[in-house]
Amino acid sequence: MVKKIYFIIILCLVSCNKKRYSRIYLPANLFEKKKPLNKKQLKNWLGKDLLIDTIPGISLYRLYDSLLVDKEGKEVIVAILDTEIDTNHKDLKGKFWINEDEIPDNNIDDDYNGYVDDVKGWNFLGNLKGDNIIYANLECVRILREYGKIFENSDSINLKYKYPKKHQLYIEAKRQFQKELIKAQKKQKYGDFLYEGYPIAVKKVDSIYPKGGYTTKDLDSIYKKYKDENKNLARYIYFMSDFIKYNLSEEWIKNYKEEAELMISKTLNLEFNERLMIDIKPNDINYTNYGNPYINKNINTYYHGTEVAGVIAGESKNSLGVNGIVKKIKIMPLPIAPLGDVHDKDIALAIQYAVDNGANIINMSFGKDMSMYKEWVFDAMKYAAEKNVLIVSSAGNTKLNLNITNNYYPNDNVNNKEEVTDNFLLVGSMFYKLDKTLFSYFSNYGNIDVDLFAPGQSIHTTMPNNKYKTDTGTSLSAAITSGVAALIYSYYPNLTVSQVKHILMDSGLEYTFEVSTPTREDKNKTTPFNQLSKSGKVLNAYNALIMADSISRN
Repeated sequence: MVKKIYFIIILCLVSCNKKRYSRIYLPANLFEKKKPLNKKQLKNWLGKDLLIDTIPGISLYRLYDSLLVDKEGKEVIVAILDTEIDTNHKDLKGKFWINEDEIPDNNIDDDYNGYVDDVKGWNFLGNLKGDNIIYANLECVRILREYGKIFENSDSINLKYKYPKKHQLYIEAKRQFQKELIKAQKKQKYGDFLYEGYPIAVKKVDSIYPKGGYTTKDLDSIYKKYKDENKNLARYIYFMSDFIKYNLSEEWIKNYKEEAELMISKTLNLEFNERLMIDIKPNDINYTNYGNPYINKNINTYYHGTEVAGVIAGESKNSLGVNGIVKKIKIMPLPIAPLGDVHDKDIALAIQYAVDNGANIINMSFGKDMSMYKEWVFDAMKYAAEKNVLIVSSAGNTKLNLNITNNYYPNDNVNNKEEVTDNFLLVGSMFYKLDKTLFSYFSNYGNIDVDLFAPGQSIHTTMPNNKYKTDTGTSLSAAITSGVAALIYSYYPNLTVSQVKHILMDSGLEYTFEVSTPTREDKNKTTPFNQLSKSGKVLNAYNALIMADSISRN
């Protein structure tokens, strides 16, 4: 017997001028792509439509070619809480928010919002002298440094009963620190091996092939010859084969080695405290006298924010590189993400800044394993909800079932229980293949925390210095969801933030077939895709706008 797999597709059926929604179960193999996507299809797959193109994108092009023809939406502001952004990228020209109430470079807070010269946004990773930090501690290091003052003394036994929550967090931070330190030390050791081994491997292989021109097939062949009679030589032959196979370069090796060393010397160093350079009161949410207006000074180091901005707002008319999701949009850059963990204070203050300065949507494509001041972030989320602002965040790329491992931040609930607000979305990543790989192998999941899925694998977007890249991660899934949310706000500004959130969750396509969700114990484990998130669905822009129109009319 042939086993059939199914998914659920929501179709809008029109009857007596009223729209209603129907779930229709169809065999997924009716839409199965028989050939691999070509270069052009792969570049734009996220905008494709399952019915028209047999590619399970978000039906963006179908939306623009049908429902939005000759329609003009309202301009929407999306705040991007991320790294610095290349505001001069040709595909992002004219797409940035300007604070019209602030006069640039006069060193005066013209609009009295507490931020001097914030014409284009605010960098929470800087000081008022204009210096911006790059490297920062992991959250476990901050917790150990702060709570160690309490629990590493003669009265620690009594204090752990006096402050049970802090003590529990302190113990978890110790465990996390050791785990990260071991990982970093292994990476450093491998980085040293690569750095020192590459020139030796080149010399050894050149002695066999003095004229060069060898391939991995050649190297694999001579490896078999030498693996028994000369194990040392065989080791370097194997090494060189990997260099070629994985397209490694001397620059990549150098960067890998430096990154590993900086993990130990900066992010995991209890003696290194980046906050001292920018914020004299990091444990006081009411102290806001830090940061600066320089939002793109370090774009040669930071690229992530530019990637996120390109997905949301790339200029689709100029044929240069990226088709962004929203046309009538302004990006508000709010750098808070260093190389290390984001500080809860920066998250909370940046959310408040975005809300106070007119953002409709806040995109937060970052995450961390621990949170020392999550209540500050909860309060900021509630403030955004009161002002009708949606927050979209990435689910993370560590393959975790968040139903079991509930230590991913930011989130909107306490210990997998009741949500503190109804304006927060956590988004996982999916791929374009209608098989077991539809669920992106790296994405976190779980039907308590993760609200829905969106494309996040092989996404073409912008990079600093007018470059482009095809990249992967739930950061891009969140950005795509923010883009569709912006479309809803643009054409249906009367909707509440709760309505927008649930439209995004409820209007998607629901795939019911089994996808690969391997665990350490069971490498072949599978799960029905619609059980991996709260909604069970994949984002669909076409359906979302139809549902928004229906709700808006009622």
